[in-house]
Amino acid sequence: PQDYKTAVKWYTLAAEQGHADAQFSLGAMYDKGEGVPQDYKTALKWYTLAAEQGHAFAQYNLGLMYDNGKGVPQNDKTAVKWYTLAAEQGHAFAQAILGATYAEGFGVLQDDKTAVKWYTLAAEQGLDRAQYNLGNAYANGRGVPQNDKTAVKWFTLAAEQGIADAQFNLGNMYRKGEGVPQNDKTAVKWYTLAAEQGDADAQYNLGLMYDKGQGVPQDDKSALKWYTLAAEQGYA
Repeated sequence: PQDYKTAVKWYTLAAEQGHADAQFSLGAMYDKGEGVPQDYKTALKWYTLAAEQGHAFAQYNLGLMYDNGKGVPQNDKTAVKWYTLAAEQGHAFAQAILGATYAEGFGVLQDDKTAVKWYTLAAEQGLDRAQYNLGNAYANGRGVPQNDKTAVKWFTLAAEQGIADAQFNLGNMYRKGEGVPQNDKTAVKWYTLAAEQGDADAQYNLGLMYDKGQGVPQDDKSALKWYTLAAEQGYA
């Protein structure tokens, strides 16, 4: 039978002998409070021991601990150090977060080109949020030459995985004919998917499409429905 306390017992015995996977797993148990009282400092101890042995998942989790100030004082530079070590081993989430740190300049000098490098590596592994961020980089020409077609490619991959922001942006690109042939019906499709997830921008734009009869038959009731949902979220 599933038993966290017994799991912790055996992880501890292995971890104390230097087994990196056990150290990581034990850190995770303390991090989540599974089988033991939640204890970020002890989680940090075990993550660190595993990370110092090159355990990519421990390095990523250690980056998160420093990033969020869990068990240690918050420290962007140290977070970046551990994210980088994990990212260089191909850890997709570390690559994506590292892209964001360079895009925003948290713990590193702001650098759009380096942000794109890490977003690309994560996006190519199928990470939806990295695909969306990469789409934004191409749409806005940040770190790469502006390219609507490539933006559409990455937005589509993220949108198909359910990222509402990507669905909304894709709706805009089909409505305006940016990087794709102009197509109001396809715009409505993507706006609808984002709007159903509660995206106020998409709800408003979908209201407009029904209001004007673009891509759908003109329908005041549907327009009112979507305007109302956006308005209730404070969309001016």
